[in-house]
Amino acid sequence: MVLTITNWWSGYIPKRIIIIFLCISAIIISYADRSNMAIAIVYMTKEFNWSHSTQGYISSSFYFGYITTQIIGGVLTDKFGGRRVLAISAVTWTLFTLLTPIAARINIYCLILCRICLGIGEGPTYPCVHSLISKWFPPEERTRVVSAVTVSTFIGMAIAMPISNLLGSSQFGWESIFWVFAIVGSFWSVIWYLYGKSDPRDYSGISKDELDWILKNKSPISSENNFENYQIIIDNNQRIPANENDMLLPKNQISSGSFYVHKVPWKLIFSRREVWAILLCQSFSGYICDYAINKLKIRVIIVRKSSNIIGTLGITTSLLLIPYLAETSVEGLFMITAGFALYSFQAASFLLDIAPNYAGVLCGLGITCGMVPAFFGIALTGWILEVTDNDWNIIWRVCSLFNFIGSAFYLLLAGSEVVIY
Repeated sequence: MVLTITNWWSGYIPKRIIIIFLCISAIIISYADRSNMAIAIVYMTKEFNWSHSTQGYISSSFYFGYITTQIIGGVLTDKFGGRRVLAISAVTWTLFTLLTPIAARINIYCLILCRICLGIGEGPTYPCVHSLISKWFPPEERTRVVSAVTVSTFIGMAIAMPISNLLGSSQFGWESIFWVFAIVGSFWSVIWYLYGKSDPRDYSGISKDELDWILKNKSPISSENNFENYQIIIDNNQRIPANENDMLLPKNQISSGSFYVHKVPWKLIFSRREVWAILLCQSFSGYICDYAINKLKIRVIIVRKSSNIIGTLGITTSLLLIPYLAETSVEGLFMITAGFALYSFQAASFLLDIAPNYAGVLCGLGITCGMVPAFFGIALTGWILEVTDNDWNIIWRVCSLFNFIGSAFYLLLAGSEVVIY
């Protein structure tokens, strides 16, 4: 059984296809809700007469909220399941999208607070989706699914830009940008409430063949009630002390019920070099990598690191060459599009290999580290443009430098084996 099942003619739609379609839709909507401000702020600046620095503060305020719920969102998802966490997240970000025009008309501080709350609502989304993928998809399908989710972030931004511009220039004004996206988010929340599930074993109507395919080679997730069913791993002939640093494996690999994480082994997570590779490094690529691993039998670590190199070189090369080779806006757009197309290969250097049972937590950690530059990056960009008379070359060079540094850490530290069970 593969990702696209051929027995759809019988009327059966694989339940994991429904789940990933809803997850991708959630990512698209959430990224559209955050990206529409990039267009709306142009119209809002004309009305409120904001400076470049003020625009930078408004745009960066989202990330102050976004970073606060990455880790806690991943922990809550691994503990309680993705259905409830993703539903609460969607309702929150939809509400504050709707309130954005009202906040903007009150004062700038209310708008910044509203954007922070929007970030708080969107924070758990990505960790939640990664946790759901680890529960709904076997290893053979995860790379392409993660790649599809990653590509959906760009789809969300691509959809938000033209629609926002169309709405902003219409008779309904820039306020309609936030109203329309809030309505879409509300519809998605209702559909997720009806069809979303945290665990395939809880989904009524799932076929036995699909459930067996999903659960093959899976081990139950540890909880406080089943710790006695686990044994300590011996690493390099040395017994690890029986505390939070223990690496635990189930004696019985067969699970018949739904389990959620009740205790996260934080010390073990931060002690692994593979985790630090994720923290320091921040479609078709998924199919290519799955094919290379499962069909061509290329080592997983080689595929992951090669994908990271392709992604890093693709985006940094395009950023560095645009000022020198792009003579028109169309040429610049083409180069940046090609760069992001290659950048999508970085989705294959992901974290489900090393800790599938803690995918939500690790995804939250990775994105949290990735959001640190966003605290200062957007506001700093506005300030640099003001003092350098809109010299974007400096911005591209700094971004490229940090991309190379992150990739270097990943190539040095990354691993592909399961190290946290």
